[in-house]
Amino acid sequence: MDNLENNENMNENIDETNENINEEAIDEAYEKEIEAEKLVEFDGESEGMELSKVEQEYGADEIQVLEGLEAVRKRPGMYIGSTGPRGLHHLVYEIVDNSIDEALAGYCTKIDVVIEKGDIIRVTDNGRGIPVGVNSKTGLPAVTVVFTVLHAGGKFGGGGYKVSGGLHGVGASVVNALSEWLEVKVCDGEDVYFQRYERGKIVTDLQKIGKSDVKGTEVRFKADPEIFKETTVYDYSVLERRLREQAFLNAGVHIELRDERDLENIIQNNFVYEGGIKSFVEYIHKKRSLEVIHPDVIYFASRNADDTIAVEIALQYNESYNENLLTFANNIHTTDGGTHEEGFKRALTYVMNDYARKFGKLKDNDKNLSGEDVREGLTAIVSVKLKEAQFEGQTKAKLGNTEVRAMVDRLMRDKLSVYLEENPAVAKVIFEKALASSRAREAARKARENARRKSPLDSAQLPGKLADCQSKDSSETEIFIVEGDSAGGSAKGGRDRRIQAILPLWGKMLNVEKARIDRVYGNDKLMPVITALGTGIGDEFDIAKLRYDKVIIMADADVDGSHIRTLLLTFFFRYMRPLIEEGHVYIAQPPLFRISKGKEHKYAYSDLERDQILAQIEGKTEVQRYKGLGEMDSEQLWETTMNPETRLMLRVDLSDAEQADETFTILMGDKVEPRRDFIEQKCKVCTESRCLIYYDKPKILKTG
Repeated sequence: MDNLENNENMNENIDETNENINEEAIDEAYEKEIEAEKLVEFDGESEGMELSKVEQEYGADEIQVLEGLEAVRKRPGMYIGSTGPRGLHHLVYEIVDNSIDEALAGYCTKIDVVIEKGDIIRVTDNGRGIPVGVNSKTGLPAVTVVFTVLHAGGKFGGGGYKVSGGLHGVGASVVNALSEWLEVKVCDGEDVYFQRYERGKIVTDLQKIGKSDVKGTEVRFKADPEIFKETTVYDYSVLERRLREQAFLNAGVHIELRDERDLENIIQNNFVYEGGIKSFVEYIHKKRSLEVIHPDVIYFASRNADDTIAVEIALQYNESYNENLLTFANNIHTTDGGTHEEGFKRALTYVMNDYARKFGKLKDNDKNLSGEDVREGLTAIVSVKLKEAQFEGQTKAKLGNTEVRAMVDRLMRDKLSVYLEENPAVAKVIFEKALASSRAREAARKARENARRKSPLDSAQLPGKLADCQSKDSSETEIFIVEGDSAGGSAKGGRDRRIQAILPLWGKMLNVEKARIDRVYGNDKLMPVITALGTGIGDEFDIAKLRYDKVIIMADADVDGSHIRTLLLTFFFRYMRPLIEEGHVYIAQPPLFRISKGKEHKYAYSDLERDQILAQIEGKTEVQRYKGLGEMDSEQLWETTMNPETRLMLRVDLSDAEQADETFTILMGDKVEPRRDFIEQKCKVCTESRCLIYYDKPKILKTG
């Protein structure tokens, strides 16, 4: 052990003394890697993003087996992320991705996705059809192997696919294992084959059921309610968003989505975009009503000399203060980024600073622009397609191929530098926006330092109105951010002082969607929140410094209260997103009515609940309507809203960051029309006293 400790200390010392040397060495090696990268020009718009068409025969023996299937039903989360709505929709993605892989191979042009009555999914494509011949290694028809054997598929290097999103060979078999039943039809251009499975088990042998001169595959399945206990009902809008995305990423591929659950009201969308990811960028700006600062989408595409990697990049700047960078690898949305994202970010920062120095936009004594500066207001799509993609986990959230980083970097440096020089007017507006961002960040830094000098982030210098809790164990503590001093007084009197802190706020805070970070530090409504939580914001945010496990927004159940909640949620999302991602943010649910008969009291959270309670009580009753939290005394507020044993709370859940980003932009941005359209489509005008409320699948927790 002593030797181990000595070695660790030695390593730490080496790291400290040679940090700068190591960084320089890494940078030098990286630059050499970029210089060595050779690109081949191609017209991404006309040729599409697929690599050259696969010529090798796609036969039964191309299906290679790695290992067996029963563990999927025991631990489905390992394969699809969860057994909630997200995992349910993932089943559809897995089957659609197989059809997309056929499109990447150059054989599929049309994909149909149908939600049938009973939430049965049917996916049909006009690709080659899954092979039906007998696989020599298993003695089973290849299509049976694909759907019943884990780690079996044509994407392990057998030659059936050059590019594929599905590399682990588990997609089809996982869907089969987690379905109550699944049926597959294969057309090979002559015959139609059919096979049925139930909960992953073979029910019928592969059999010929007819003739057909077309090719393709049809998969029908029903998710197993034994696995998906929360819900087996598909959300059309979720599938719509994903399939539209796939159509953007595969220019020219026609994807159709139909909802036939109500045959009298069939919903249908057709997605086909010849402009590919350029159209994707335009769509994002149009959907969010963002004003662009230059007219055309900047677009680059290339492939490497070996024809094993193709890269496509589209970008455009808008007037907002937020970046929207979406990255994809083999059509898979890499939500955690990876090497392609790293290469893009690094190259963009390099090119912008190089251009600024070259043309005198930055003086010798000026600091370089940061990555955050050059990405402010940027919408960008980075799509890479490669033969041997390396993902982290089955959910494929992060790309790991190091060679992709250098290729993306090389493409950006070569093409964006030339573009900026050839389009000085565009370069000027982009640089001016980045420079404004840089100045704002410097102002924010100075404001932050001033705030620290005036009020260091320690327990002795916490916000004056904060009534802190006694416990220092952050795993059990919670803070109530309360609207108004009156409610704050009641909350302080009724709380559990050991674990509950109270921070009263008066008035409405800054809408951060319309402001840069420097204004956040000057806002007297937000600074107490920042100081109390202790995590810092933006680039300095550190979840490990969070002083409370639960951050609970407690506002009145009226329009003003809803606005305050929304302003706080916007702030948390933009500057403290891990708070939401890790489930620390809650919304308190105070009652609207108190129904009393003698000394017995009941509380109602809506007009309907009030009427139901009154119908059950005989005799004379007294109904008190709470106009705000300040009308409750300490005992009532504790009993109804703060007691962990009896309270109702909404946990703010961030299941889709992209959709949340879009929603905040629409609701809290400058444009009125998209906000009105959103309200008309999504919100319910209640007959209850809560006026206008919108929750997208809230998680109601009767718990602490």
